[in-house]
Amino acid sequence: MSTASRLRVLLTNDDGPPGHNSPYIYGLYRHLTKELGWDVKVVIPSSQKSWIGKAYHITETIYGRYYYPRDSEDGAGEVSETSRPLKDGETAEWVLLDGTPATCANIGLHNLYPGEIDLVISGPNLGRNSSSAFALSSGTIGAALSSSLSKIRSIAISYGTVVHPTPTDWFEPAHVIGGRIIRHLWNNWGIDEGGIRNNEVDLYNVNIPMISGLLEDPGLPIAWTRIWRNSYGRLFKREEGVKPASSPAGPDSLDSNPQGMLDTALLEGANIASELTFKFAPAMEGLIRPDAANVPVGSDGWAILKGWISVTPLRASFAEPRQALENAATGPADIDKSIWKVKL
Repeated sequence: MSTASRLRVLLTNDDGPPGHNSPYIYGLYRHLTKELGWDVKVVIPSSQKSWIGKAYHITETIYGRYYYPRDSEDGAGEVSETSRPLKDGETAEWVLLDGTPATCANIGLHNLYPGEIDLVISGPNLGRNSSSAFALSSGTIGAALSSSLSKIRSIAISYGTVVHPTPTDWFEPAHVIGGRIIRHLWNNWGIDEGGIRNNEVDLYNVNIPMISGLLEDPGLPIAWTRIWRNSYGRLFKREEGVKPASSPAGPDSLDSNPQGMLDTALLEGANIASELTFKFAPAMEGLIRPDAANVPVGSDGWAILKGWISVTPLRASFAEPRQALENAATGPADIDKSIWKVKL
């Protein structure tokens, strides 16, 4: 940590720059810098990159631009190909990269701000990242995993959507409690004998449900949780009557014309539709609104169903540290031990 004791933070996400798909990042940035006084650098994908996990596009060149958010509720700003001085009303210079969230975290740590970061915060994600089905797919958690594998403390934070659309007056209370949780975790980082950094917990996954209780006193309960090991079924649906828009090998093919591939021009000239055309269209009902009887007590999914904030310690090895198992409830009789007793 810096000698001036000002926490140095790298903020990233998987929703991209401020906008319809990324309504929360500027508000949290403003809270971390103005209310907590932290030094926050921002490196985020140039576009929405959800459901991409901890992926790196290893055959692609990563290009970047600069983003200059204005001091407004949404942080809308201007993009520039080159770095420039701030204009009136602009608050910072952010970096946009044409890469995955994990790529942004790694480039931020090792190329843009080497040796300058104490903590990586990934989020706030638009939507929950609770349970195995979401956590193992999440670009938000993927970025935190990436930075924890560089032995940097990392926290993924997500705001679970419950009401559509989410009232904007719930945003700031979520930022306030999210900032307090992050500060508490930083100051009281858990110990895990299997941790890759000083025998610490590798990373934390925080889920805040966006509900009216955020406006009430004393606010939402906060609980230590473990991951709900659920599952999903169909994630894609067949598209009928659609011709391939590009080669069957896809845009990331290492060989633009692999042996045996049908000629694209031939396909375009023929009056046929591919029988193997699919589009991402997951069946989410059982994941978003599960039967409460099937959700284990003490899990992150259980906490969200109760309208509680979930904090899950994780290892960067598809395993939970002992702290998570010791703190999380395993049944109704010991729920109380999982609820935070600290005053934030």
